[in-house]
Amino acid sequence: MRNVYLGRLARAVPVLIACLSAAAFAQPEPGRPGGYPVKPIRLLVGNAPGGGIDITARAVGQKLSERWGRSVVVDNRPGASGLIAMEVAAQAVPDGYTLLVTSGSLIASAGVQNKVRFDVRKAYAPITQLTTVAYMLMVTASLPVNTVTELIAYAKARPDALSYGSSGIGGAGHLAGELFCSLAGVKIVHVPYKGGGLVLADMIGGQVQMGFTATISGMPHVRSGKLKALGVTSLKRARAFPEVPTISEAGVPGFDLVNWYGIFAPAATPPAIIAALHREIAQSLNTPEVQAAFAKDGADATPSATPQQFGVLLAREIDNWRRLVKLPGFAESLR
Repeated sequence: MRNVYLGRLARAVPVLIACLSAAAFAQPEPGRPGGYPVKPIRLLVGNAPGGGIDITARAVGQKLSERWGRSVVVDNRPGASGLIAMEVAAQAVPDGYTLLVTSGSLIASAGVQNKVRFDVRKAYAPITQLTTVAYMLMVTASLPVNTVTELIAYAKARPDALSYGSSGIGGAGHLAGELFCSLAGVKIVHVPYKGGGLVLADMIGGQVQMGFTATISGMPHVRSGKLKALGVTSLKRARAFPEVPTISEAGVPGFDLVNWYGIFAPAATPPAIIAALHREIAQSLNTPEVQAAFAKDGADATPSATPQQFGVLLAREIDNWRRLVKLPGFAESLR
């Protein structure tokens, strides 16, 4: 009898080990409660397809999908200078399945506009900064100017005859346009759109003559000859386009504007999910292929060290915007 019992035990041990091993593999990874994600994730973008934010969101979504084996879908909700997407994200269930990808300028300007019905400081859980983006002053190929100084002279001779497009009121393109007009002493009409891709299309078609667009979306059109790049908005030339001067050195001393893109979850999203998202996105952004892809188009992958660090950046940007809207005439341009 004893031998029969031992024999049965010997046969049962491998089965028991296999069951325990399977159970171990079935457990969710540390920091991912409930095996998150167990269903598709939605990335809200407050701009039309084709702009810098949209391109960045799709790159991040693709990487998350590859790493987690779950569908990550970009949901474009253009309109109201990104506020439509921001409101949807702020009101979404805080379960990690609805996220917001936006720019620092859009979310910071929303934080100081009276028409916003929620407090952006409290509505979101910051996850991480994604990129740092310099913008490029671009003009339609048919405009008879090839430098910043020629553009300024052309605009001064024709007040309000030129127009510049932006991805929306309060966005980086709008801010750059107003700063350019103020520092250069010119009058150029602002035409807001629902996304950077729409601005590019109308610049190529000649409906607007110029704009400040993200290099990641605009430079392919410069390479094809459809647009002309006159200057970069940062104080340093873009590594990917060293032949393009800065606006500061090309005729508007001191001009400096650099934006960032980031990703947020609704407030009250579980900290473990925020940590999991931060970890996966930061690791994706630190891969050589992602960094090379962004750098090729003039953007730098710049993940935050922690979600808390990203929150500090957001608060600082909102404070900076509060100071900007106090400049003479600038508040009116936000309406």
